[in-house]
Amino acid sequence: MITGIMDHARVLARTIRHVFHMPVSNALNVLVIGIALSLPTGIYVILKNLERVAGQASSAPQLSLFMSMSASKEAIARIEKQLKQHTAIEMVEFVPRHEAFAQLKLTSGLADVMGSLKENPLPDAFIIHPKLTHSERLEALRDELRTLPHVDHVQLDSAWAHKLGALIKFANLVIWLVSVLLSLALVAITFNTIRLQVLTQRDEIEISKLLGATRAFIQRPFLYFGLLQGLLGGITAWLIITVSMALLNSYLANLTHLFASNFTLQALSANDIMTLLLFSAYLGWLGAWLSVTLHVWRAEIK
Repeated sequence: MITGIMDHARVLARTIRHVFHMPVSNALNVLVIGIALSLPTGIYVILKNLERVAGQASSAPQLSLFMSMSASKEAIARIEKQLKQHTAIEMVEFVPRHEAFAQLKLTSGLADVMGSLKENPLPDAFIIHPKLTHSERLEALRDELRTLPHVDHVQLDSAWAHKLGALIKFANLVIWLVSVLLSLALVAITFNTIRLQVLTQRDEIEISKLLGATRAFIQRPFLYFGLLQGLLGGITAWLIITVSMALLNSYLANLTHLFASNFTLQALSANDIMTLLLFSAYLGWLGAWLSVTLHVWRAEIK
């Protein structure tokens, strides 16, 4: 067993030396693999952050109910009583029009413009916190509240989050399709790289076979080379994603500051990084295995 481990270690060391023996061509192959892997991985990271935003927005859905401008205080009181007695509503907050107008003047930066208005254009409103979380039930509650007297408009504040969630599901499917296509391309890259190496070392392989070398012994260095090339491509993709996220966050910090937010893009997690590296190494190994197996088999039947 120790002898077998030592044999694998020697082959791996020789493979690493071979990688650095042709640094330019191998570096270009690794860069191509890294860029190809970074495309679906980068989209995955962006969608993961969008899912986080949608989750935060839709975790506590609210409905905004706007009364008509002609609604009397008695009508507003009746609506408030109905809302508080509704079984699907957890809490109701009444926002008088004068408070909403004053708050808007403070936060909009248009105090001078709004101060010149002769009348308050904002209606009385209710902020409704429902007990429901399912999107279809929330939409049904919104439609029900629209039928109340003196109600001008009802807005489901988390509706955009549900639409974003549906869009994210579609984008995830696109990511899988793109990942499959790029994975096939990466296998093809490794396949051609190993094919050239097999052709270059054809005489050495023939001599090894004459000396009694097994197929596994002949294939081993090529498989290690494919695995190592795929692993380096995965590391390159991780570095590309990490640097890209850092650059985006530096620009995003200025943008979120204008909106009084502290949102930042989260990079790959430890599990995501491990999955990326293992997957890229497997693709490299698979391409090498297909290539060397095919060429060794062709040599044996001749």
